[in-house]
Amino acid sequence: MAPLSPRVVVKVDLKKKPWQQNQPLHNRWHPEIPPVAEVKAGEFFRVEMIDCMGGVVKDNDSASDIKNADLTNTHYLSGPIKVVDEDGVAAKPGDLLAVEICNLGPLPGDEWGFTGSFDRENGGGFLTDHFPCATKAIWYFEGIYAYSPQIPGVRFPGLTHPGVIGTAPSMELLRIWNERERQLEESGLKSPTLCEVVHQRPLANLPTTKGCLLGNIEGTPEWERIANEAARTIPGRENGGNCDIKNLSRGSKIYLPVFVEGANLSTGDMHFSQGDGEISFCGAIEMSGFLELKCEIIRNGMQEYLTPMGPTPLHVNPIFEIGPVEPRFSEWLVFEGISVDESGRQHYLDATVAYKRAVLNAIDYLFKFGYSKEQVYLLLSCCPCEGRLSGIVDSPNAVATLAIPTAIFDQDIRPKTRKVPVGPRIVRKPDVLKSTYDGKLPITKNPSSSTSY
Repeated sequence: MAPLSPRVVVKVDLKKKPWQQNQPLHNRWHPEIPPVAEVKAGEFFRVEMIDCMGGVVKDNDSASDIKNADLTNTHYLSGPIKVVDEDGVAAKPGDLLAVEICNLGPLPGDEWGFTGSFDRENGGGFLTDHFPCATKAIWYFEGIYAYSPQIPGVRFPGLTHPGVIGTAPSMELLRIWNERERQLEESGLKSPTLCEVVHQRPLANLPTTKGCLLGNIEGTPEWERIANEAARTIPGRENGGNCDIKNLSRGSKIYLPVFVEGANLSTGDMHFSQGDGEISFCGAIEMSGFLELKCEIIRNGMQEYLTPMGPTPLHVNPIFEIGPVEPRFSEWLVFEGISVDESGRQHYLDATVAYKRAVLNAIDYLFKFGYSKEQVYLLLSCCPCEGRLSGIVDSPNAVATLAIPTAIFDQDIRPKTRKVPVGPRIVRKPDVLKSTYDGKLPITKNPSSSTSY
């Protein structure tokens, strides 16, 4: 007998606001957010999700929705989902939850997505000191392929994946998160020297009641207390969360630590495609979507398989098993970066500075082939490019690389011997949608470049 279709345990209505859904969504992590569904280990089930911005970003010809986005509202998650074993016994703290991605994709009738970069003073991104204004590109899906009217001459297969998938933290783990992130934010720019070359702010996103959605907690006397404790969903943490691992597609498994009874699995932030690093911050091809999953409970798996790296047994990280399905590319153009910043200053084995240099090198190179630098910035954030940490021991330079598959372009982007053309060498193409930058923060420029950003 053929297996049954997956049971839909969380369904969304794209015509409704996030807070109007029949099964309430949430955009914070907290152990007291109650489950909206229950599944058994081994059960084949389906979870539907709205896009990370909750439908605020539209398929139109303006980037104002990106510029004015309220980032306290990001990552509307479907769940929590309580997981029990075949006998109905819930997952326990100390277990591992093995989550298998059997299938995934965009919701039928909503086959489009967007990539953007936030305004420098409202979220920014990895290169916000170079590209301070909000930008947007719309992508349309043709089966496994994506193309954008704002970045013509490019078409690629997507490696679809959830940006966020994780279990609920315990109260002790939540306290650890809030204390360490508050310490970082309150220390300002004095301690982390990396802040001198990476200008995305704030340093940490602390709990706030603004924009807070807490599932079935809404409208209860406990809402304000929990809202003031609940962790934002922006960074990845010990529970998994916003890992943005682009290869977690069909056939992948995620081994998540369990911190509360039932595990309370949540997921969202679906991506049609993403480049390593998701550099523009709003940087994958963001979309609504679905996951079809199966879960298994590995009893006492945290102690058996995860090694704490920190002062408590809670300082662990998930394990990820990448599936067999991914785009197949054979030719790549690889750009290198070292830990020397744009001013020529040497940093010590700084992998972030090295990756920034690799990305900037790629942007300046592709600018020579008719793309604006904003187009390349968004493209590298969402196309299936591969980031690598190539060297981390050869003082003083870390070495990072960014590999771009050449087959995604409709032209040959390799260096070649050619005669100097007569007349204009570059024909500019339609550009990404842009808003003005109204702030006064300085823009970083390459002193040796003859072109502006």
